[in-house]
Amino acid sequence: MSITDIQVTDELVHGDDHHEEHHEQSFIFKYIFSTDHKTIAKQFLITGIFWAILGGGLSVIFRLQLGFPDMDMGFLQPFLGDWISNSGKLDPEFYLAMITMHGTIMVFFVLTAGLSGTFSNYLIPLQLGARDMASGFMNLLSYWFFFLSSVIMFISMFLSTGPASGGWTIYPPLSALPQAMSGSGMGMTLWLVSMVFFIASTLLGGINYITTVINLRTEGMTFRRMPLTIWAFFITAVLGLLSFPVLVACVLLLVFDRSFGTSFYLSEIFIGGEALPNLGGSPILFQHLFWFLGHPEVYIVILPALGITSEVISTNSRKPIFGYTAMIGSILAIAFLSFIVWAHHMFITGMNPFLGSIFMFLTLIIAIPSAVKAFNYITTLWKGNLVFTPAMLFSIGLVSFFISGGLTGLFLGNAAIDINLHDTYFVVAHFHLVMGSAAFFGLLAGVYHWFPKMFGRMMDEKLGYIHFWLTFVGVYLVFFPLHYIGIAGFPRRYYSFTNFDAFSSFLDLNSFVTVAAIITFGAQFIFLFNFFYNIFKGKKAPLNPWNSNTLEWTTPRVPEHGNWPGEIPKVYRWPYDYSKPGAKDDFIPQTVPYHQTKESNTDFENEESKKEQSAS
Repeated sequence: MSITDIQVTDELVHGDDHHEEHHEQSFIFKYIFSTDHKTIAKQFLITGIFWAILGGGLSVIFRLQLGFPDMDMGFLQPFLGDWISNSGKLDPEFYLAMITMHGTIMVFFVLTAGLSGTFSNYLIPLQLGARDMASGFMNLLSYWFFFLSSVIMFISMFLSTGPASGGWTIYPPLSALPQAMSGSGMGMTLWLVSMVFFIASTLLGGINYITTVINLRTEGMTFRRMPLTIWAFFITAVLGLLSFPVLVACVLLLVFDRSFGTSFYLSEIFIGGEALPNLGGSPILFQHLFWFLGHPEVYIVILPALGITSEVISTNSRKPIFGYTAMIGSILAIAFLSFIVWAHHMFITGMNPFLGSIFMFLTLIIAIPSAVKAFNYITTLWKGNLVFTPAMLFSIGLVSFFISGGLTGLFLGNAAIDINLHDTYFVVAHFHLVMGSAAFFGLLAGVYHWFPKMFGRMMDEKLGYIHFWLTFVGVYLVFFPLHYIGIAGFPRRYYSFTNFDAFSSFLDLNSFVTVAAIITFGAQFIFLFNFFYNIFKGKKAPLNPWNSNTLEWTTPRVPEHGNWPGEIPKVYRWPYDYSKPGAKDDFIPQTVPYHQTKESNTDFENEESKKEQSAS
């Protein structure tokens, strides 16, 4: 069959000599200022891994404070300096700064950049049959704006006054008044500058992804033949392009309030008994603008992870994805609805109850396309010939988090219930399961699945299994108990609960959560070893290790600039022809024409086969 022909040819011509091509390029231009989408994807991934270690490390420190409030943290003094007092106590203001940085790092620098920056960059040209992105230069700029943003945010963590400390949502007046707290001064300024560069990076990337998907598909690659990964990346880019500019406007008005004496968000503020001159502003305006980005941002993070999961589950179930059209429809419905539900974050701001009921109704509607996705994943898995690769396990873990975390969203989406649960640990548990952990599992599934293509080597499977089980169980042990703590009324962002008698009964549970968090964080170092060791020392990967149908597996083991050495392959069918009745193999790549698979063709495909033959 032609599958074998392609593979053999590629193996012979491009076996081990791929590093010799383009040898005229210096190291700097090949690996640092590269315009190759694959190199840029790896840059995003490794920068994202750095931030994940940092963001996870911060969460361990403040979990120690919450789980063991009387603990002597003097051992952290070499790292945190004056933020640890001589008596070994963590400074309360630095606690708020750590929570702010943890949220910012994980939402933007790890999940947004790690998923869209890495996988949109890597997979869009390879799965669509393009030589590269529409604009290599814009792609280069996208990464370096992200890198600059990262550097500025990292520097802000070493200021004597501390980094931004008003929460990752940076609500005014704390963020608008430099004198409000120590982190509201230079730390907040650097946070705002960093985010402007981050948004520039996101917009450049998004324009590139959308243009590439629309214009650079290979012959035969219609929208109906695109893998669901590409659909997810495409719609995610559209979401980013429409929502991030609103955050720019929001941040700009905040800068005006901070530096130019305006009152967009400030009104009747007293500091130290003295009235400030600001009148007429509304902090609620900030919340409306922020959450107009903030809620689509949830889907900017989760949709790429769901796209990766679709590909991995179908490949490793050895079955076509169930309800391909319904999956596309659910992505489009989620994208549309994500723009009209933002005010469910604001039920307790004093918003008109009638308006609250509209947003509640719209929020509950978004559960329908989400349920469609969950149903389709479960149905694809049902009676499949399952292959439990680490990528498959992480994808199933994502589906589990998506369902369990999504169900708690139904409670928070209900305005009457949310009044009691808002700003408690119930909210923390909900979004860490459905957005944080689910998206992170999608990222890990993608790394395990496409690592052979990225680096031409295999990751260690046994270490992958250990990493999965420790992380999966650890996540549930961390976040499931927080639901109960939240229902009991524990408010989030509090430094200590020891002053409240009502919460003393939960001290043991908080300690348990902290221990589980430390173990879960420790398990990520198994992944780090597995990742970095096997880049250099891993077993050489076969050309198509998962017997997958999509185009990226028709390239040489490690594709060079331009992806395919000769002609770009033509596409004849959709990407999910697995275990087709009558077929010789349990997979039929997209590049195999219908007239070569007459034994398994449907009536429609036989018609297509006749068209192919008459065209040739």
